[in-house]
Amino acid sequence: MAVNAVLKQKMHDLALTQDELAAQMNVALLEITGRPGDISVRTVRNLLSGATQRPIGRTRKALEQVFGCPLRDLGFEARSTASPPEDPVKRRHFITAGTALAFSSAHPALATPRRIGSSDVEGLQRRFADIIASDHRHGGQLGIEQKAAALSDEALVLQSTGTASQRIRGQVYASAAAFRSSAMWAAIDGRRFEDAIGHMQVAQQLAEMSGDPFIKFRIWSHAGTMYRHMGRAGDAAAANEVARGLSITRRDPMFASLGLARHAAIHGSAGDRTATRRAFDHAQDAMLRADHGAQRPVWMNAFYDQAELDSLALSAYLTLGDFARAEFHGHRCLAGLRPHMHRSKAIATARVALAQLEQGDVEPAVASAMSVPVDQAVRHPRVVGMLRTFSSRLDFMAQNTAAAQTWNQYARDTWRSIA
Repeated sequence: MAVNAVLKQKMHDLALTQDELAAQMNVALLEITGRPGDISVRTVRNLLSGATQRPIGRTRKALEQVFGCPLRDLGFEARSTASPPEDPVKRRHFITAGTALAFSSAHPALATPRRIGSSDVEGLQRRFADIIASDHRHGGQLGIEQKAAALSDEALVLQSTGTASQRIRGQVYASAAAFRSSAMWAAIDGRRFEDAIGHMQVAQQLAEMSGDPFIKFRIWSHAGTMYRHMGRAGDAAAANEVARGLSITRRDPMFASLGLARHAAIHGSAGDRTATRRAFDHAQDAMLRADHGAQRPVWMNAFYDQAELDSLALSAYLTLGDFARAEFHGHRCLAGLRPHMHRSKAIATARVALAQLEQGDVEPAVASAMSVPVDQAVRHPRVVGMLRTFSSRLDFMAQNTAAAQTWNQYARDTWRSIA
């Protein structure tokens, strides 16, 4: 598998990064088909590495549109039906015009710039709320990641094809950053960390252009969580410190509480018991001081409360091996979770099962593990991983017990993909 040096040089000639090429290909598909593309950074990486030697369908069309030449001129094995070369002038115009050209081609009636207003921003915010709801129900799914990234591109298309006040323009950039941060979170939750990093880089740029401190907090806080899950505690702490250093944590104790709770989880992953306990105490104090009726972004209102704080404590103390304290926070989390938090409930339940098992409470542990909803157990990467760990530990600690046999039979019959 050889690196595609021709494509790499073509990208260099046009000063395109992998993220930017993916974005340009999605714009090209919007021009060709009238709807946004779903090309990811992973697709571009496969094209460059040689893993994809003969792009077909939408990928081929997008490549040829962006570079204005057939596949064979991009270092690929092309079919004989490859599209003819595009006029170089048209190609340069496409690269320069970017999303504006794509949108006006797909929607001729909007070729004349229109005024972007509050109703457009409200429409983006409603679609963002739908993404948040999907994430809480399913979590970690590639489809959520791709949809969020496509909606971010749509917001940028809107941005580039209309006139707006500085305030509205900032809000549209903030919406694009918010969608991209949700794509980042879906990739984190699904353990697709390289893709998450790509989304993070785009989201950070958009957030800076928006000037919105709330979305900046979300992105950097997500970055801290991402690095924690990757086992990079130092990077996790540094990223989370950026979030905690924003002015909103001084103005609103609820944001301060979230920053402290996630920092406590980072301390837990680093094995620092004292710092973990201290940070959680401060996070709890900040939450008690917060005005719970204050107006906050939809993503913050949708998930952060006492139950989420306890969920982070459950994770941290489980990592530290303080299983009794972990179980205490786990039960308090489950008691306080709001009905729409399906993904969070499954994760917390699986963690409680592990905490119970490590304390030798085999039967309650098996009962907890068996109560994890099947759709989450077989689809959510984190839950699948935790239940696999549970199975391994159960076999090691209590292989011949009736409870273990019950679990193994249940796993074989119902959860074959995690058995």
